[in-house]
Amino acid sequence: MTTFIQLHLLTSYAPSNLNRDDTGQPKTAFMGGVKRLRVSSQSLKRAWRVSPTFSCALDGDYVGIRTRCIGSKYVYEPMKKAGVPEKLALSAAEKIAERFGKRKNDKNPKDVRDNLNIEQVVNISVHEKALIEKLVATLIEEKREPQESELDLLRKEARSVDMALFGRMLASEPDYNVEAACQVAHALGVSAVLVEDDFFTAVDDLNLAENDTGSGHMGEQGFASALFYTYICISRDLLLENLDGNEELTARTIAALTQTAMTVSPGGKQNSFASRAYASYALVEKGEQQPRSLSVAFLKPVAGDNQLMQAIASLEQQCCKFDNAYGACADKRFVLNVEGGASAIESAATGPLPALLDFVRQ
Repeated sequence: MTTFIQLHLLTSYAPSNLNRDDTGQPKTAFMGGVKRLRVSSQSLKRAWRVSPTFSCALDGDYVGIRTRCIGSKYVYEPMKKAGVPEKLALSAAEKIAERFGKRKNDKNPKDVRDNLNIEQVVNISVHEKALIEKLVATLIEEKREPQESELDLLRKEARSVDMALFGRMLASEPDYNVEAACQVAHALGVSAVLVEDDFFTAVDDLNLAENDTGSGHMGEQGFASALFYTYICISRDLLLENLDGNEELTARTIAALTQTAMTVSPGGKQNSFASRAYASYALVEKGEQQPRSLSVAFLKPVAGDNQLMQAIASLEQQCCKFDNAYGACADKRFVLNVEGGASAIESAATGPLPALLDFVRQ
């Protein structure tokens, strides 16, 4: 059997534009017959993965790199900087880049480095990055191209924690694919939303209104506010397998992800809205039971002047309803509620963030 850790978070954001669609408007989705504000799982995972909070909580260099620019950034540029001839640097960069994916083939590249990049973003581990850097250092010292035997740079072991959590897909090298141990749902507003437009102007400091009384710039941007429900499911056993059976690192990774998910916001339009938020409520569940989201608690949109307390009540009631219908859906539970008060989930332990993190580490 597999042990699952499920996180149910409620996080409130004031007017913001956390995650934009192709028109620059906040992303939305219809649920329960009304439009809701939405933040994609890709946006959430990106914000968490690159967050200093995540790295600091892990207390070590365990986060890899997602890039298309292996050939240009890790091979060509260091070799050119070291004085390696152009032709040799290009050839070495092409061979190493092709080990990680199909290279771009632009017939009229703006820069020689463009065709050193691969077509898809790929996740490389800290260990694999070190192998590339070591090989490039050897090539610089010996002023030569890599031999075929030296291009074995992909590794199944010593994976970085972000790869272990969120997976890796290599179309050209499926043996090195990694199944994600963590699933993240799109964060969805618990209430109906109206996306508004902010018309703004920028003042030119050197415009003294002598010749021109107009603004220096005019524009508009969409914004909205919502209380979001976020659901995260982690397969602890798969994460442990992805991390080569390292129990201590697995526990640290789960705690780091939990802390980060509760305290780190997506980066969209932060300078315009300062939309930083902590989760006001968290329910964490552990057990071997089949996971399930509690999003159905918000099929009917929350309305009224105390949405947070109503949302907490709806979520906890839905948890109890599933237990009543299917039997206990988790072996252990922990609730963090910033507003305080007793939880309707009688079996749940309660406490602040340090206690919650101790709970998920166990």
